[in-house]
Amino acid sequence: MKTIGLIGGMSWESSAEYYRRINQLVRNQLGGNASAKSVMVSVDFVGIEALQHQGDWTGLAEQMVKAASQLQNAGADCIVLCTNTMHKLATAIEAAVPLPFIHIVDATAEVLKREGVRRVGLLGTSFTMEDGFYQERMGKHGIDAVTPGAEDRLVVHRAIYQELCRGVFEASTRRTLMSIMNRLVMQKVEGIVLGCTELGLTLRPADATVPMYDSTHIHAAAAVEFAMS
Repeated sequence: MKTIGLIGGMSWESSAEYYRRINQLVRNQLGGNASAKSVMVSVDFVGIEALQHQGDWTGLAEQMVKAASQLQNAGADCIVLCTNTMHKLATAIEAAVPLPFIHIVDATAEVLKREGVRRVGLLGTSFTMEDGFYQERMGKHGIDAVTPGAEDRLVVHRAIYQELCRGVFEASTRRTLMSIMNRLVMQKVEGIVLGCTELGLTLRPADATVPMYDSTHIHAAAAVEFAMS
């Protein structure tokens, strides 16, 4: 079994879900008390969040490259960046560290293609929904990613940073997110991609009227597939 390298802390709520899911999948495959071989470098999200909202992506790239290098030095065989938003910096990480980089958008797109889904609604942070890197990567797989309207995008962004990243899961927020997904469905999407690693902590497949694709679980499964290959 290969060692999975995880860059976590963005937020630690979703990083814990990565760890749980990865080990659960390994145990399901191998049985008994089996667990994954992994190492994690976890950053302080306070500083990361501040740089994101300041638009300092150069400084963020430096931190992500440093974390990836630490994983390499710790014996990791791959890099799993436990956040959708920071995949905006995937190219910088791949250029600096020679380990295989398991990209969350590629992993999600492969699942969508297998299921014949070509048009999805995308929920995530404002950076993920508005900066274009996610849609561009999806587009390379032949998938059209549609985002909510401006007001709804702001609501989702605030819910992620002010509630979900802090472990706060309000029923009213869940209902609001369900309404936003319903409006996406009206745009003829065939599925909803939870393009934020915290969204799956509050939303469930039954909350949408079309199939829901949790990028956290898909990414974790791709990491386990690599480790077991």
